[in-house]
Amino acid sequence: MSDLILAIPSKGRLQEQALDYLADAGLRLNQSRGVRDYTANLTGVDGVSVSLLSAAEIADELISGRVHLGITGEDLLAEQSAANRALVVERLGFGRANVVVAVPRAWIDVSTMADLDDVAASFHSKHHRKLRVATKFTTLAREFFASHGIADYRIVESLGATEGAPAAGTAELIVDITTTGATLTANDLKILDDGTILESQAALAASLRAAWTPKARASAQALLGRIAARALAKASQVVQVQWDKSIDAVLATLQRDFGARLLSAPGRSDASILIPEKFVTAAVLHLRQEMPGAAVTTQAPNQVFTSDNRIYQLLEQALSPPKSDP
Repeated sequence: MSDLILAIPSKGRLQEQALDYLADAGLRLNQSRGVRDYTANLTGVDGVSVSLLSAAEIADELISGRVHLGITGEDLLAEQSAANRALVVERLGFGRANVVVAVPRAWIDVSTMADLDDVAASFHSKHHRKLRVATKFTTLAREFFASHGIADYRIVESLGATEGAPAAGTAELIVDITTTGATLTANDLKILDDGTILESQAALAASLRAAWTPKARASAQALLGRIAARALAKASQVVQVQWDKSIDAVLATLQRDFGARLLSAPGRSDASILIPEKFVTAAVLHLRQEMPGAAVTTQAPNQVFTSDNRIYQLLEQALSPPKSDP
């Protein structure tokens, strides 16, 4: 199939947020056979098919190359060690949750991973077995414990509510994902001070194993162009100022000091300048000082399309074969 396949979550809050994110960029889901349909089209860009899957399935499909792009959790990609098989092209700012190490609150002398290392060695010596760590994140847990030099433990793979494992006696501590920490507190658990393994959020990721045909790449460029244009617009203001002979020197300063971009061509009665939101106040003050007689206005753009689509450039760079040394 030459169409670009985009996978988005099939239900729940993550789906709502993903749809809102896409709609904000002018990309809307069209389910011709109703909300129970697990395939759809995307209006706003041609050549894109949409599959609705669970977040875990999306991570699997990205890694296997059965979809080109997908919205899923960074934690799910990291757990599958997807770095060489999938590329995060944009972090989306929602679906935030942390993968953490949590121990019983009764362990008052354990607040860091170094403390846990001491407890693990003592536990092994006293009970002749290793501490049990209940988790669904076996890869992340092993890598994190190894980075702290902890070896006296064993993984107990969790199939249910991980936070209940210590109370049930099936594990001494856990590695789990949490948003507010309220569930951990309710189960008399605490997060270690340096026990945050991953600060995760929803991400738009690209498969590096998918069949990236010319048509799929063209659709990806258009889709990611809409997303990049909206992101740039939300982070910027358009400043308009009357054009006069001093504008060239002023513009050079705005470009150098404030990252400004000239949008309108020379010769018009006014200049439209794109300026990052955080620099707008300082840039306007500079304009008023250098051009005191000129009228200056600002407005929020809806989308700003530029020749340098930073998101698609990330993808193209990742898909390009490495250059061989001469």
